[in-house]
Amino acid sequence: MIIFTEKELRRFVPLTEKAISVVEEGFTKFASNEVMMPPILRVDIPEHNGEVDVKSAYVKGKDMFAIKVSSGFFNNHLLGMPSGNGLMMLISAKTGVVQAILLDNGYLTEVRTAAAGAIAAKYLARENIENVGVIGAGSQARYQVRALKFVRDFSNVIVYSRSRDRAEKYRREMNEELRINVEVAESAEEVVKNCDLVVTTTPATEPVIKHEWLHPGMHITAMGSDAEHKQELEAEVLVKANKLVCDSKSQCARLGEYHHALEKGILTNKSSVIELGQLTSAGLLYRENDDEITVCDLTGTGVQDTAIALFAYGEMMKHDTCLKVNE
Repeated sequence: MIIFTEKELRRFVPLTEKAISVVEEGFTKFASNEVMMPPILRVDIPEHNGEVDVKSAYVKGKDMFAIKVSSGFFNNHLLGMPSGNGLMMLISAKTGVVQAILLDNGYLTEVRTAAAGAIAAKYLARENIENVGVIGAGSQARYQVRALKFVRDFSNVIVYSRSRDRAEKYRREMNEELRINVEVAESAEEVVKNCDLVVTTTPATEPVIKHEWLHPGMHITAMGSDAEHKQELEAEVLVKANKLVCDSKSQCARLGEYHHALEKGILTNKSSVIELGQLTSAGLLYRENDDEITVCDLTGTGVQDTAIALFAYGEMMKHDTCLKVNE
């Protein structure tokens, strides 16, 4: 068995176009019925505003598959700690023997989640955008913008966070890193009304975006709602959208923004909703014109984890930096 550390993984498996492409291939495999993906197992720890998820998927033809344990403890910023953590195991698809442990502390989850956001924008957002909005100022708010740079050019970022200090820190760091203009908004409404593309990256349990703020031509990627009690978008936002896409329709019907629209009865299982893999497999740009409103509901799938874990394993095996553990 081989163990890879977070330090090694950050060094040799950065967020790149290649990393995005392997996650895109995972969505395509899922749409082609080449993936066995069980439902998410989740443990909630409400007294500490925390949760632990277990995700997995086997992709037909692959030598290994991943089982990922990831945590989100959303008061950790008060302790000076990141909210996300976790690890991945790669298991032989032939024998069931553990081949590698990726002690990434949530890093690979950040990469694959950002990749999914970039893929959503690639197939749904307008080609020409200027202002990108980000709601939330944590680590994923950073990764989403970094990944977006691979698929769209933009000159301005507008960020909103309930914590003004965190938003200001985000502004300084992302301005320096990406060399683009970053502004802090006074409200989520200001972000939505002034941006061509908006990404929500929060663990909100009440909607932070209202349907009346939407305007023609905008795209929203919502990636924070991955549990029944979480919600970043008013359910009516999904109804107002001309195009609605999910990473996994069945999973979003259980956990995502789509779940709330179904529960409210304003969308049904027969409503026009497709999966992201249907777009990637066909190479289909889903937007028909620059006036359409598009929404992508991302809950995070096990196939993304297997895709990024296998990619990371391949990259790491090129370098003699791993720790081998004897039986």
